Amino acid sequence: MPNCNIMESFVDRLKHFKIVRKLVYVLVGSFSYPGLTIINRLKISGTENFSNLPNRNVLFVSNHQTYFADVITFLHIFCAVKWGKKNKLGFPYYLLNPYTRVYFVSAEETMRKSLLTRLFALAGALTVKRGWLAKNESEKRKGLNTGDTRQIARALENNWVITFPQGTTKPFAPGRKGTALIIKQTKPIVVPVVISGFWRAFDKKGLKFKKKGTMLSVRFKEPLNIDYEASTEVILAQLMDSIEQSKEWMMKGAHHWKQVHSSS
Repeated sequence: MPNCNIMESFVDRLKHFKIVRKLVYVLVGSFSYPGLTIINRLKISGTENFSNLPNRNVLFVSNHQTYFADVITFLHIFCAVKWGKKNKLGFPYYLLNPYTRVYFVSAEETMRKSLLTRLFALAGALTVKRGWLAKNESEKRKGLNTGDTRQIARALENNWVITFPQGTTKPFAPGRKGTALIIKQTKPIVVPVVISGFWRAFDKKGLKFKKKGTMLSVRFKEPLNIDYEASTEVILAQLMDSIEQSKEWMMKGAHHWKQVHSSS
């Protein structure tokens, strides 16, 4: 166990070295690019909202459809934008000098499942314990623990951070208050992102193709106007509505009506 902890600590330190992260970006980016732009089709919109963003204390908040394909796509887009691309990836020459001032929040157990996931963790994973994976219903979704909150806050000090407030790929799942708490504490610029098509194109992990030729959509919205003094409940409700995962959005969508008709 002590040796295991030493190894985990060493691997965790590696991701803070720029050269290590650049190498991981090149490897992961090279292998994933065809799946996003050739085998499937990627539609990007809203990157014009990046023009006035600082290089620090920006939190991208998104719905979640696969474990890895979502994040990998975001990293491609951020690199492309930093190379002057607008709403497209184009030829991936941006991998020659990728933009690595990005971290992403991911479940600890997910990033430890295989050598491949451990490699991807070096791209900038902020691993958190899933406090909502509890044995009884009353303990579910209690949010992030103090240590997890601190490491995300530290990452925001000099970087962009991607987070998925639902913490699961299940559509319209409730959000976690931990995300709202981080926003209250760090007062970041919050950019909502709405993605679609990934669940159809990839398996749950986002590493294998399920349906080729799928339209993948990533839509960046304008930064939210947040009252940082508001309660976590109010901020969380605003987040969930902005990423179109609130109850109101569920009632609007075909997802709701299919359920109604199937149960009647």
